[in-house]
Amino acid sequence: MPFGQAEGHFEDSRRYAMALITFSNPAHKDKTVYAVACSHTDTLLKLAKEHKVPVHFDCQDGKCGHCMVRLTSVDTKGRMGYYLTEEEKTVLRGLDKLPQEEIDQLAVDDMPSEWRLACQMMGRDEDILVEY
Repeated sequence: MPFGQAEGHFEDSRRYAMALITFSNPAHKDKTVYAVACSHTDTLLKLAKEHKVPVHFDCQDGKCGHCMVRLTSVDTKGRMGYYLTEEEKTVLRGLDKLPQEEIDQLAVDDMPSEWRLACQMMGRDEDILVEY
């Protein structure tokens, strides 16, 4: 399936803001899925599991860091800011992916971190590439 072309079809997709989420890993074929933007229950990990994308995970609660992913915006609208949960800040700092200075700057600039935990990140109205 070509990059950015989603699996499945929603007849009523015009009623909701939809984002294309492309999961990518060198060991697996890329998979692009639709995500309803602003869902308060659909994390990247939930989407991955629903579409049989083998994203690594363990606790599913933002404490272990096994589901860490790298995000890149592929949207023509530009990047959207995302808040980091306290769990993510702690885990990403511990994994040396996000120093405190960068956390502080992201909050000031309202810009997203390139590193997130799939179990904490909710889909937004932005097409993204998720490397796992």
